[in-house]
Amino acid sequence: MSGKRRRKLKSLSETITDNRRAAGEVKNENLELQTWADLPAELLELIFSRLILAENIRASVVCKRWHSVASARKTHSLELPELNGSRVCYTKDGWLLLYRPRTHRVFFFNPFTRELIKLPRFEMTYQIVAFSCAPTSPGCVLFTVKHVSPTVVAISTCYPGATEWTTVNYQNRLPFVSSIWNKLVFCNGLFYCLSLTGWLGVFDPVERTWSVLAVPPPKCPENFFAKNWWKGKFMTEHEGDILVIYTCCSENPIIFKLDQTLMEWEEMRTLDGVTLFASFLSSHSRTDLTGIMRNSVYFSKVRFYGKRCISFSLDDYRYYPRKQCHDWGEQDPFENIWIEPPKDFAACM
Repeated sequence: MSGKRRRKLKSLSETITDNRRAAGEVKNENLELQTWADLPAELLELIFSRLILAENIRASVVCKRWHSVASARKTHSLELPELNGSRVCYTKDGWLLLYRPRTHRVFFFNPFTRELIKLPRFEMTYQIVAFSCAPTSPGCVLFTVKHVSPTVVAISTCYPGATEWTTVNYQNRLPFVSSIWNKLVFCNGLFYCLSLTGWLGVFDPVERTWSVLAVPPPKCPENFFAKNWWKGKFMTEHEGDILVIYTCCSENPIIFKLDQTLMEWEEMRTLDGVTLFASFLSSHSRTDLTGIMRNSVYFSKVRFYGKRCISFSLDDYRYYPRKQCHDWGEQDPFENIWIEPPKDFAACM
């Protein structure tokens, strides 16, 4: 082979080698530029699936991509042996109020910090109970109302640190039926109680006064009062307003707001971006959610083996998922409840 041809082949070989070397250097540089955020989504999902709730929350604040993957996991399990033998009565400000029927023990429990605060024993029979604010805050008051007769209710109150409950009977000037199906909410320093038939009772814990407002019940179509209608009512407050949600298995829900000037219920066609979380024992409102969660109601009723809850969008004016039965009679209303996490949620875990 001539020298000219050998030089040409050598040059071609050197070119191939140089190209491979350059490609390797670029690849190494790209690898050096990659971060933990560049891990494949499938790998991140596998890693996050092996994390407990606290670790999943911490991982979600690493970066936007990790947050999106961590948030995609819908359900988490959390063992709370402190709750054995008890039932949840109410939630507010990240705290649970619980009751043990066998011992009549009443206590607060924070599932995020595992803090427990005991209260005096009290027998709760066919009545609901609520509290005004976190038990670690000054001014926390517990309130419960019990039916005595068509014209009399027994109201019991307590507070953290008390040695006993205080019970007083009050007369009703307007019809008010108190039962386990009533709804309670604390708003503007007052406890509001929505009766089984839609009348609204108000208790002032400072003045210790009770009255039934002269406000006719919300007007709903006749078909809303079908089977199990009393289980599909919810009440919450938002920035000083009292909101009531009526549901029917065959119709879209109706949301009412109490006009405290005209003293009447007005129907709401939009929540103006607010998100409501409705559960039988207590409901909450949020304004800091984004995207499709805004202007919606999320019910604590679950589907698909607990992997998804039912929601209703006021923008689309439809339920999600669409082809699901929304009859509350088929599910124990005491089975699920929403709870608000503290603002420093990650620090608590």
